[in-house]
Amino acid sequence: MIKENQKLLNLSQLLVDAIIIAFAFLLAYNLRFDDTWSPLIKYQIIEPPRGYWRTPEDYQTMLILLIPCYLILYRLFGMYDPKRTAGRRSELWGLLKANTFGLIYCVAVLYLIKEPDFARLFLFMFAAINLIIDYIFRLFVMRTLRRMRRSGLNLKHIILVGYSRTAEGYIDRLRSHPEWGYKVHGILDDRRNKGDSYRKVDIIGKINMLEAILATNEYDEIAITLSIDEYSKLEGIVAICEKSGVHTKFIPDYNHIIPTKPYTEDLDGLPVIHVRHVPLSSSFNNTIKRLVDIFGSLTAIIIFAIPMIIVACIVKITSPGPLIFKQDRVGLHNREFKMYKFRSMRVQNESEEKKAWTTQDDPRVTPIGKFMRKTNIDELPQLFNVLKGDMSMVGPRPERPYFVDKFKEVIPRYMIKHQVRPGMTGWAQVNGYRGDTSITKRIQCDLYYVENWTLQLDFKILFLTFFGRNVNKNAY
Repeated sequence: MIKENQKLLNLSQLLVDAIIIAFAFLLAYNLRFDDTWSPLIKYQIIEPPRGYWRTPEDYQTMLILLIPCYLILYRLFGMYDPKRTAGRRSELWGLLKANTFGLIYCVAVLYLIKEPDFARLFLFMFAAINLIIDYIFRLFVMRTLRRMRRSGLNLKHIILVGYSRTAEGYIDRLRSHPEWGYKVHGILDDRRNKGDSYRKVDIIGKINMLEAILATNEYDEIAITLSIDEYSKLEGIVAICEKSGVHTKFIPDYNHIIPTKPYTEDLDGLPVIHVRHVPLSSSFNNTIKRLVDIFGSLTAIIIFAIPMIIVACIVKITSPGPLIFKQDRVGLHNREFKMYKFRSMRVQNESEEKKAWTTQDDPRVTPIGKFMRKTNIDELPQLFNVLKGDMSMVGPRPERPYFVDKFKEVIPRYMIKHQVRPGMTGWAQVNGYRGDTSITKRIQCDLYYVENWTLQLDFKILFLTFFGRNVNKNAY
């Protein structure tokens, strides 16, 4: 069974990790202290050790204490948990956390026991070498396992209970990722006829057959995919699954109502799920983001001051009309504000401008305006919107009141984007959804940002704004 395979894999990884830790430790020791061959000392990258240094035996004692410490940290940070659906980034992030805490632990212990003669640089070298080697090893294991699963080995055998749109979505994703190694043997459902199928997954019987099927002990996992109007059966199904001891997953049919990662709280033993969790509703998060916006906008204004003056002169010379284009947009808490841009289009009637969307080869765009829109130079005056507090450096792009009134009636959850400040750039824009593109896809990206905000995500979006491949896609 798959459980036994996982135990064997974990034991193998544990042993290899111990070997890698010992190898990285010895390699770091030689690089730091052995001046007969160390290229770091030979080419004067680091100075040779001076003064009183611990003997190799003392460092070997440290290694003996270090290996169990690191293995425990790997366990605590989930490095031995099943990772069928995890990617390379999550593996690297886990290793980074484990090695960082391991390094902090070593330095703290040396400080507390007042041992100044252990080389701190050696410890940093060890952590870096251990991280690199272990990550390469885990990438090799991950690639090998994925190839095995694609070829039909190391599969996890599952049964679905309940036919619903959630069941279809679950099957779609498993079919799209054969490297995850899931084999769906069938669906139990009370409302579909036996023999009906979805993407070659058959209805194999009614839900009351579940206990008999589990008695065969042939399946690794049960996925409960009931439709929302059948949840009265949920408690009984869970009781049967727990009685058999099989691992059980519940895939809710209300994922279109609550976010992918819902915010929950324990109300004196009663679990409460918040329909919408907005991290920026926290005063602390909001203050941190605002401070970053103020610093970022001031810095950018100083850096781009001369380019903005040059652009302003070109706009004024090449096209009659105002230099700065001001347009009403809807921002935080549905409040309207004036958004600034360098004017990139000919002057229009106010009624025409409110309802018209820019399209490819739009005749209203001036020659210099086309270049500005393609390179986003026309957006630079919005730095002053950020400084004022109307906008943020990163967030959902603000829309005109006319389109807000139009979209909120036809696109579910559209207005949720106004729970945070609009941004100069956003998750939708770096994924290519700007201009005359799918509003639904754009809102999906905006909602992802609203529900999953972190400073790291903001910095990632800023990086992709300058260096991403999709940011100037559909910019016209």
